[in-house]
Amino acid sequence: EQAGVHVVYGMVGLKTHCKLALVIRQEAGQLVRYCHIGTGNYNPKTARVYEDFGLLTSREEVGEDLTKLFNHLSGYAPEAKFKTLLVSPVGVREGLTELIDQEIGHHAAGKKSGIDIKVNALVDEGIIDSLYRASRAGVPVRVLVRGMCALKPGVKGLSENIRVRSILGRYLEHSRVFRFEGGGDSKIYIGSADMMHRNLDRRVEVLVRLIEPEHIDRTQTMFSLAMADDVAGWDLDPDGKWIRKQFDSSGVALGDFQDAVMHSITARQVS
Repeated sequence: EQAGVHVVYGMVGLKTHCKLALVIRQEAGQLVRYCHIGTGNYNPKTARVYEDFGLLTSREEVGEDLTKLFNHLSGYAPEAKFKTLLVSPVGVREGLTELIDQEIGHHAAGKKSGIDIKVNALVDEGIIDSLYRASRAGVPVRVLVRGMCALKPGVKGLSENIRVRSILGRYLEHSRVFRFEGGGDSKIYIGSADMMHRNLDRRVEVLVRLIEPEHIDRTQTMFSLAMADDVAGWDLDPDGKWIRKQFDSSGVALGDFQDAVMHSITARQVS
C-alpha cells in the first residue's frame, strides 16, 4: 500500500485460490488486456518442482471475464456471468455436471463421447455420482489423480467404463484438466479447482476453456501419454487398491511419463 499498490483481500468467508493475472495496456489508442490463468501458484520455489499448465492470452472474451471477476473480488461490482470461465463457489460443479450430462447425450445419439479428468483429488460426491452416471450410460471416462480418490473404477453395473491412474515421480503432478469429447468438438478446461468440497463450495476457483487447436492437441497428447499402458504408473482397482505398474510382461521397464514430457518440452524450446 505504501508503494501505491492496492491490496484487496477478496470475498469474506471464501479463500481466493484461483491463479489469475490481468495486465491492461493502451496500445495504438486502444486498451488491450493480457490475461494469464494457471493451475499453479505464482511461487518460484514450488514452480521448480510442480507440474502445472497456464494460459497466456489476449482473447477479448477472456479479458472481459477476468475484468468482471477482479471487479467482483474487489467489491466494485456484483456477481457476474462469464462467457469463457467456470467460477466457484457457484459455477464449477454446476458447469462440469452439465458438461458430463452433455457427454451422456452425445453417446445416446451415437456421437463421439468421452471424459478425461486430471486433478489432485477427487472426493466430491456430486461429481463422482455424475461420472458413475456417465459410465453406466456407456461414456468412457479416464481419471488421472495424484492423491485422494473416492471414485471406484471397474465396478460391474456402476463404473465399468471408468479407469483411474496416478503418476508419481520427480515432479509433483499439480495441474487440473477437464476434457469432454463433445461429439467430435472437444472442450478442454484448465484451472485451479480440485474436486473437493472446499474447492467447489468454500473457495474462489477458476477454470478456463482452451480453444487454440495447438493447445488442445498438446493437452490431449500429454493426457493420453500418462494413461498409456506402456507408461509406468499406479492403477486403481475396484477394491480401492493401488496397483503399481513398473514393468511389462517381459520384465522390461515401462516408460517414464515425466521424462517424456520434459524431453518434448526441451525439444520444442530448441526448435
